[in-house]
Amino acid sequence: MAELSRTERLARLDRARLYLVTDAEPGAGPLADVLVRALHGGVDIVQLRMKDADDDAIRAAAQVVRRVVHEHRALFVLNDRPDLAKEVGADGVHVGQDDHSVEQARALAGPSLLVGLSTHAPDDLDGAWLDRADYAGVGPVHATPTKPGRPAAGLKYVRHAAASAATLPWFAIGGIDTTNVAAVRAAGATRIAVVRAIADAPDLDACGAAARALRAAITQTQEDPVGTP
Repeated sequence: MAELSRTERLARLDRARLYLVTDAEPGAGPLADVLVRALHGGVDIVQLRMKDADDDAIRAAAQVVRRVVHEHRALFVLNDRPDLAKEVGADGVHVGQDDHSVEQARALAGPSLLVGLSTHAPDDLDGAWLDRADYAGVGPVHATPTKPGRPAAGLKYVRHAAASAATLPWFAIGGIDTTNVAAVRAAGATRIAVVRAIADAPDLDACGAAARALRAAITQTQEDPVGTP
């Protein structure tokens, strides 16, 4: 599949509503199988997050993610490695407040790739806009073992983002699952990112069911997911 242009990537980002973050060994099953179920369920973006892995391990997992994600016409984002993003065929890179700056990430990854930034407070969100990030993560909404020691920003921060970040796509993230997504939606989120709710579902069937339920809850419809061929 030919590489997408920046314009095409931005268009897919604009349509995206459900974002999955996973490592190379999701609890629900083999990586490729989990991705297929998640994408069929309505996931629009997949981020590969392997914080402590070596470059070869990242390259190997990225090959799987790229193939499956691009077969489903979704976006592939690599966490915290703008130096590898272009090489592994990612559509974008995601960085945190303590990682590369948006400017540094874009310089390393190349101008055609998307750059996303984690934010945890209103000043961070303002910075994402000023630094011209392509999208922001807003959270953690709830405490989560994915970010140990990081206090929850709560629904108050989601409401702030909904009121102030009109021109910047943003995804509420952090402990969101099928039991609390309605409250996140009610607070103003129209996009969410999840980790355990899909990747660590009890099995592959539950993985797909969680994706469908989350997409339906955040969009109030299951029509037209980006990941549908």
